[in-house]
Amino acid sequence: MADDQDPTDPTAIEALHPLATSEVAVTASLTHREVYTMRGLLTALIHEPTDVPAAPAALVMGGGAMGGLPGPGHGLFHSLAERWAERGVRSVRIGYRSPNDLDRCAHDLACGVEWARDAGAERVVVMGHSFGGAVAIRTAVVMPASVAGVVTFATQSAGCEVAGALDARPLLLFHGDTDEILPADASHAVHTIAGSGEVVILPGDGHLLANSDRAITDRLDSWLPQVFDA
Repeated sequence: MADDQDPTDPTAIEALHPLATSEVAVTASLTHREVYTMRGLLTALIHEPTDVPAAPAALVMGGGAMGGLPGPGHGLFHSLAERWAERGVRSVRIGYRSPNDLDRCAHDLACGVEWARDAGAERVVVMGHSFGGAVAIRTAVVMPASVAGVVTFATQSAGCEVAGALDARPLLLFHGDTDEILPADASHAVHTIAGSGEVVILPGDGHLLANSDRAITDRLDSWLPQVFDA
């Protein structure tokens, strides 16, 4: 790996010390990958463009403290991956080895970034819901050469104390104003720590953001191209 890539010696994937890797093509555009390690099973769903040329960009997504692959809302991560594959952007959805273990989950998300980068992505945006917001921010902090931006959904503030080290990279924080688990103040706190970015308040929505799929998708339609093309 080139000296300007991150992390190195070893890479995040090498540091898993994988025992075996297995994958199957679910469809022409979707691959299910599993990496067996002594510290759990890392799962990834990888969406590839099929009908358009692949862009040098990618999305890497992680769930909350209980893990999971669909994301908030009505399978938001799946729908975003499908939507952006139509525009040439590959996506990697990560199923953590040990949900709620912040360091290990950030390691898992970093593996997703490396897979995307090794497949040709030069600019990666990481995303995380709830606990996963902290995972995404910590991953971005340790991968400044690879991660171009961060999107969080109803993020917690715990674990985001390092957000200032994003060094003004694009940061977009979505939060419902009736979140019953984490108040919107959590996203505002992370925004303050980072010193840059944007908080988008979603009226009348709770922690799972079940009412805001369209609002989120529309905002990302304008925000992501700016990050990918910067």
